[in-house]
Amino acid sequence: MKKTYFLCGLAAILALSLVLGCAKAPTEKVDAANTALEQAKAAEADRYFADDFKAVSDSLNAAQVEIEKQNSRFALTRKYDHAAALLDYTAAHATSLAEKTAARKIEVKAEVDQKVVDINLAISETKALLAKAPKGKEGRQALEEMKSEITTAENSLPEITALLNSGDYLSASDKATAVHAQVTSINDELKSAIAKVSGKARKSS
Repeated sequence: MKKTYFLCGLAAILALSLVLGCAKAPTEKVDAANTALEQAKAAEADRYFADDFKAVSDSLNAAQVEIEKQNSRFALTRKYDHAAALLDYTAAHATSLAEKTAARKIEVKAEVDQKVVDINLAISETKALLAKAPKGKEGRQALEEMKSEITTAENSLPEITALLNSGDYLSASDKATAVHAQVTSINDELKSAIAKVSGKARKSS
């Protein structure tokens, strides 16, 4: 009888040791990391800071792989410390990334607003240059093409504004940069043509 009680007691102790000794998967940390990453994506961190977002995503994936690896082991040998550290890193950096993205959006919007001002100024200057440009037979077609391109640039401004209003600041920035480069190129070409004509006029006089 005593032996039976002893065996039962030993079994109970072993069972308790198994329960207490088994490391548990860090499910709460997984949820926290997933939530933080989803919030970072919702903030468009994947667009504004693609490399950083990928690094954080890779960290979460590595943590999940590590958890699966530990889950496949014998209960008493499971260790989730490394996975937990990766999950903490993911949650912290994803949260930081979301905040950094929000700040960058404000900067990009301000940059686009300034670029729109610059485009309008460049268009006005280019129109004035078009009026002064030499209008010989050879240059007439080129001038018409330039006028058409300036009109296209002007028509692009409402599109840039619409993108800004929709919150798509990166697309607005890309479009504004392209339009500004186009107008600046025409402007430079006109200045060069006018300078050449002025130079010839001085020489002939």
